[in-house]
Amino acid sequence: MASTLTSTPAAEITARLDRLPMTRHMWMLVLLISLGGWFDTYAIFLTGSIAPGMFADKIFTPTTVSLFGFTGLASFIAALFAGLFIGTMFFTQAADRFGRRTVFTYSLVWYCIATLVMAFQYTANGVNLWRFIAGVGIGVELVTVDTFISELVPKRARGKVFAIQQSIGFIPVPVVALLAWLLNPTMLFGLSGWRWVVIIGSVGAIIVWFVRLRMPESPRWLAQQGRVDEADRVMRAIEAKVTAEAGGTLPAPEPPVVEDPRKGKLSEIFNPTYRSRTIMLSVANFFQTIGFYGFANWVPTLLIANGVHVSQTLEYSFIIAFAYPLFPLFSSMFADRIERKWQVCLSCIGIAVFGVAFAFQTSAVPLIIIGTVQTMMNAWLSFSAHNYQAELFPTRIRATAVGFVYSWSRFSTIFTGFIIAATLQRFGVPGVFLFIAGAMAVVVLSVALFGPRTNRLSLEEIARPVGQES
Repeated sequence: MASTLTSTPAAEITARLDRLPMTRHMWMLVLLISLGGWFDTYAIFLTGSIAPGMFADKIFTPTTVSLFGFTGLASFIAALFAGLFIGTMFFTQAADRFGRRTVFTYSLVWYCIATLVMAFQYTANGVNLWRFIAGVGIGVELVTVDTFISELVPKRARGKVFAIQQSIGFIPVPVVALLAWLLNPTMLFGLSGWRWVVIIGSVGAIIVWFVRLRMPESPRWLAQQGRVDEADRVMRAIEAKVTAEAGGTLPAPEPPVVEDPRKGKLSEIFNPTYRSRTIMLSVANFFQTIGFYGFANWVPTLLIANGVHVSQTLEYSFIIAFAYPLFPLFSSMFADRIERKWQVCLSCIGIAVFGVAFAFQTSAVPLIIIGTVQTMMNAWLSFSAHNYQAELFPTRIRATAVGFVYSWSRFSTIFTGFIIAATLQRFGVPGVFLFIAGAMAVVVLSVALFGPRTNRLSLEEIARPVGQES
């Protein structure tokens, strides 16, 4: 159907977007969207940083008596990712139905309230319940951030923009590590320090919610929905600001690439056009978080298991955490030069290699150096994979499709924490990282063998059925 059309208003909007230079206004929009992921990252990376404080309060233990026990740290990790799974699998379709901006904005309110309530729970079940509820809101938010950015920026800059977005989004990692390092040993107004780390994140997100009200709706989504006049108004406003900042006229749009104008539905991701992409990304997501969160959520616990003193683990974690925002910033220089699928593969290989090396270190300098490089690989995987999966589906089902494939990363992480806790107890830190290395091998094989190219192609070119690529 798409190949018989010469042009549509939606295709013309896309062509106008793809010719825009990345001026200050465009970067400001990226910043505002990136703030949506700021506190989501804060919430996710709370786990490893506040774990020692929750151990001290006897809410959780590092390991459990049984594999799926609810008194261990693994249950706290599972509660979050169960919520993330529900949010990404069942609620991200709302972004395709109601718009990126609407869902993007109100999912943060959900997170703020649930996280604040969690800070005042005193039992494992209470903490886990509200962690789960907060996870539902975060799951919707993260997918909408990826969808929003991929649709708003020009094709030649998607890699760089996603790297910068992830750099901004990862700033909370050292922030939460620093707050935990400073506050975990304290007691303020009758509340343990780890509770204040949680409270700071939830209150800060309310402020950002007001800032984000300045964002426009995605012109691509508006045009795809048939709301062409609204899409044109948004585009004219963006073009006017970009033109003024660029100091001249904008380049002429390239010939429009037409996308199927039908409304999308979930079943479409299993048709012959997108089935292999859906399966490939589902498999890759299921296994990639074993490496990513297997390290990120367990750094302090793994350090303690390697004989490092509790106070030193938080200090080391704080130093290592700086690699999360810094490496994507550095990577923005080559993010659009290396094909996206190979960036995913290379980062997974790095996670496996440096993870195994980390497992056999006991002294400070090697632990920090190798842990920092391992964290760089995690950050590289994060921004390249988030970018890649948001490129592979058409606008009409982008949030729905990304939500479905991304939900499998959340599903696997529900159980990963329990498996890592059991592996740590039985085989020690080396066993944990051998388990992670095996998972990374699966990701590399699936993406390398079945992943399509995406660099410097428009979203509509990438989404076209096989046989219509030229």
